[in-house]
Amino acid sequence: MPEMLEVEAYRRLAEQAALGRTISSINASDAWYLKRGLQAFRLDVLLGGQFVAARRRGKLLLLSTQLDGGEEGPVLGLRFGMSGRLVVDGTPGVEELWYSYNGSQPKYERFGVGFEDGGRLSVRDPRRLGGVEMSPAEERIGLDAAEITLGQLAQALSTSKAPLKARLMDQAHVAGIGNLLADEVLWRAGLSPLRPAGSLTPADLRRLHRHLRRALVEMAERGGSHTGDLMPERAPGGMCPRDGRPLRRDKVGGRTTWWCPAHQR
Repeated sequence: MPEMLEVEAYRRLAEQAALGRTISSINASDAWYLKRGLQAFRLDVLLGGQFVAARRRGKLLLLSTQLDGGEEGPVLGLRFGMSGRLVVDGTPGVEELWYSYNGSQPKYERFGVGFEDGGRLSVRDPRRLGGVEMSPAEERIGLDAAEITLGQLAQALSTSKAPLKARLMDQAHVAGIGNLLADEVLWRAGLSPLRPAGSLTPADLRRLHRHLRRALVEMAERGGSHTGDLMPERAPGGMCPRDGRPLRRDKVGGRTTWWCPAHQR
């Protein structure tokens, strides 16, 4: 499932392989995949133009454009849901997503851009949970988890009575953290996913922020959100890698959650 680490890989792929190439065609035949009132004919403004920059905010990939006449164009926003992959010229930004079909059947292309040189950028999304936006409202997205400071994290959590994990995954407050990252970070920090987010002490917040930053660096180097130390045990019968005690399974924020009651408080 693409979380911020996977979308960062997509950003790097777009930056390396999609910028500066003239757009000659657009496949936006799946109207459901076009979000916030976007219609296929509006995308025609990009024909003859180019992608000129690739950014990421949380799980949102942002492709800046320059139009055919040289003027600045709209920003194209790509969301990948739970199974979307960015592919450029047949190369995926991530080879394999856990809990997703990773084949290359054409029917799973939900959005595509053809380049004048014959290449192609596409979004393959078997579960059809992602989407395409034009000039997305970035202000609706919280601070990126890779850049959030300790003070900003405290502000995002301190007033909330929601379960800690649910608040961390709320993209309006902390952007980029998904199910696997949330479980990994809370397991490392020794914090229960069920406790109210606003109940964290200053020491808890410092520990959470420290482990969040470390986990993002380590798991990016390993290859993605599925590479956490907890990941192999996230299944029935799983045992805590830290203390050997049985893991507990719960639903938090509608997502399956694995955690260790022995040391996560």
